[in-house]
This record gives sequence, C-alpha cells and structure tokens, in this order.
Amino acid sequence: MPEKAAAILLETDSLAKAYDGVLVLSDISLQVKPGIILGIIGENGAGKSTLTKCLNGMTQPSGGRVIFQGEELRELSVADAIAKGIVTIPQEFNLVSDLNVYENIFLGHEPRNAWGLLDRPAMRAKARELLATLNAHLDPERRIATLSVAEKQMVEIAKALTSPCRLLIMDEPTTVLNQREVATLFTVMRRLRDQGTSILYISHKLKEVREICDEVIVLRDGQFISHDPIGALDEAEMARRMVGRDMSQLFPPKASPPADAECVLDVRSLHVPGLLHDISFSLRRGEILGFAGLVGSGRTELAETLYGLHPMQSGSITLFGQPYRPSSPARAIAAGLAYLSEDRQGSGVLVDFSVANNVTLSSLRQYCRPFISKSRENARAQHYVDAFHIRAPGIDAPLRSLSGGNQQKVAIAKGLDTAPKLFIFDEPTRGIDINAKSEVYAFIRRLLDQGISCLLISSDLEEVIGMCNRVAVMRAGSIAGEVSGDQLNEDEIMYLATGVK
Repeated sequence: MPEKAAAILLETDSLAKAYDGVLVLSDISLQVKPGIILGIIGENGAGKSTLTKCLNGMTQPSGGRVIFQGEELRELSVADAIAKGIVTIPQEFNLVSDLNVYENIFLGHEPRNAWGLLDRPAMRAKARELLATLNAHLDPERRIATLSVAEKQMVEIAKALTSPCRLLIMDEPTTVLNQREVATLFTVMRRLRDQGTSILYISHKLKEVREICDEVIVLRDGQFISHDPIGALDEAEMARRMVGRDMSQLFPPKASPPADAECVLDVRSLHVPGLLHDISFSLRRGEILGFAGLVGSGRTELAETLYGLHPMQSGSITLFGQPYRPSSPARAIAAGLAYLSEDRQGSGVLVDFSVANNVTLSSLRQYCRPFISKSRENARAQHYVDAFHIRAPGIDAPLRSLSGGNQQKVAIAKGLDTAPKLFIFDEPTRGIDINAKSEVYAFIRRLLDQGISCLLISSDLEEVIGMCNRVAVMRAGSIAGEVSGDQLNEDEIMYLATGVK
C-alpha cells in the first residue's frame, strides 16, 4: 500500500447505540485514514452492521460522536451521507425487481438530457462501462427479477460506484461471488484505495480479510476489542478475538455411512429445458453430498427442481424407494424434503414476521387444532432459539431486528421443523460468522448421525471439502465430474468447474 497522508478521514468518539434500552454498541472509538482498506470483523450480533448504519445515516447513534473530514455529523440522513461521499453496498440487496439493470444502477440520480428527460442511452452506456470493470457480462436491459443472486450483487457494486465516494462501506460483498469474481472485485477495491478512497470491509471470510485489508478492527458483543495492521494477526488469532476463545476445530469429523446404507435419492438423466441436462447422481441414508461449481453452473437450479420450483421434462427421480416427480414445494415437504434457499430474504424467510412465525411457516398445520396453538408454536420456536443460540430480543421480535447470521439460523430452523429426511442446504453459511459456522457444521453432522441425508451446495470450497466425502462439480447445467478421496481438493474441483478437465 502506498504511503498516505497522516490526516484522519473518519473518527468515532465513544459511539454508542441502544435499541429499546438494550445496548448493542458501547464506547466505540476508532480512526480511519484516507486511502486504506479497513476490515471490520466479529461474530453475528457483534455490532458491525449497527456501526456502519451509524456512519451512513441509516440510524442515529444514542451517544458519542461521528467526525468525517473534520466535521461532526449530527442527525445524518442517508441522502446526507451520500452527498458527503459515504456510500454503502448493503449485505441484503436494495434493488427494484421490476426495473432493469441500468435503471437500478442510476436510481435516484438519473442523468438527464438537454430537454430534461432521462438520458437512457447515457445510462445504458455508463452501466455497460461499470459492469465491464467488474467483468460482469450483464445486459443493462435485463430485469433484476431475472438475475441470479451473484449477478444482483454485481449490480449493487456497480450502483455504489456511480457516486463520488470518499468512504465506501462494503457489508459482506463476496458472500455469493465465485473466486474469479472475488479477484475482480479486489482489483477494483485496490484501485479505489490507491485513488484515495477509504473502504470499510465487513466480512466473515477471514482469509479474504487478510488478503485485501490493510488493517483490521475486531468487535465483540458491541465492544471494541482491537485495531491492528493486518500482518499482525493470523486467521486463528482473528477468530480467537472474535469469539473470546480458541477455534481450533471448525469442521466436525466427516460422516461415513455404512457401505450398505440404503439409497434415499437416485436421480437419472434429469433434464429441465434451459437449466439442467442429463443430471445423474445418488445419495445414501446419513450421507452428505457436496455440489460445487461456478455461479450459473446449475447448482441452485438443481435444488429448486428437486423442491418443485422447476418442472422436469425428462429423466427419473426415486426418493426413499418411491418414484418422485416434484411439482410444488408443498409436495416436496410432504415427501420429506427441506430446502434452505441461498436467497434468504428473497425466498427463505419473511422479515416482517416474528421469529416464531418464521420457524413454523412450513409446518403450521401441525400447530392447528383446529386453531393455531400459540403456546405450542412459541415453545417450538424457543427450542430452536436455545438450540441454535439465536440472538433475538424475543421470539415475538420481527426477523428484521435480527442480524443476518441469526436470520439464517431461523431459516434453518424453519426447514427442520418440517421433520425432513433429506435436507438441501444452498449456501448455508452465507453471512454467518466463524463461530456460527462451526455450530451449523456440527448441527449438520448431528442430522447425518440421525440418518438424515443432506445435499450441500456451496461456493466455499473449504466448506464442501471439509464437510463432504464426495463432491459433484457442475458446469453449464451438467455434472462435469465427481471428486472423492485423494482427488478431493480445490485444484481438482476448479479444473472440472472451469472445463480444464
């Protein structure tokens, strides 16, 4: 990193924030220099997102001061923050599904021509230019509703780059990106840094934090723990400071079902027009099968097909010894399937519903006698809150009030409450901190020990390698190959995913 001026771009002095009397940020004092990438790490609920919301005008601090370029910011609004050069790429998408890509990128600050009309040609051209810098080959005319989760993330990043920016806040920007897309994003970040922009980078991916950040701040339970040059901490020390104890074993021992375990899922020559081609694989009771591949390879489409969201044209599926033709999520649930979607807020949970309501969304019938038994529903929700260590004001609190990682835990509880025999996990640790990841991995292992089978879709190669004995690698809607044993490593997976093999 080139030498920067000693001036301070951003400073917080004893910053605090409380919700309903509960202190979620306490006495946070930090300094951000110009032209630096500063990592902010901590468990879910540590206060990372709340801190950034106090900086970008989304919420007002309960105490302390925020000083930006020598000016104390009082009663800052989001519009004020953007005008001052504080721009945010949020963890959850803030896009309008019925508008197209270029309209979303320029929403709220659309260029106009000499007649005062929207300059759509200019917007389209600039959108193409921005997307090209991200190596995102997207048609600016495409509607947001037709994009994959990773493509939506690229639009959010392009949208942020349209505003003059002194401080860029990035909240989990790489969660749904593949390695090539992450490398491109890091190139853009380094260019912005070298031009004098400071970046606050929130991530649970400690390896990426070490790769891209110049300095790192650790928060725990709403309190400041440390601020160090990135070279001073390895990943193990970062994790220890985040959780307050050693995290030496992230993955549990791998499950090894007996060789004669019954086949619970057998897919043969599955074909879905435009999505999947000649898909064949099998899964035994108590086994976890990983699915790896680049974005757009068809992994999520396969999960959605098994869950009844895409009609299969040909092929056969045998589920628990019976022919199975998925036609709807209700049919899939009745057959013993549960599905954790990669798009948590898009199709996983309802953020304006309570924790208890979300847990029982897919299993509500069992709580009706004939009317909903709130006591049984609440007791079940409390069971999952305790079992998953879900941090929430209470089971009646709206899901919106929970951190992203705790929302993910609720989404998993929702699937488990249907008593599935086969659980499909699509990016189960997206937006979850290292301690919560360990809890999720241990819970998946307990499911396997109980005879429940799992499909694990993940862009995190360390995750699929650490959890699975077999990994199917998808490319262009087909299974390019399967790796296991000594061949189960990142290089072999990427060779298949990219077509080298």
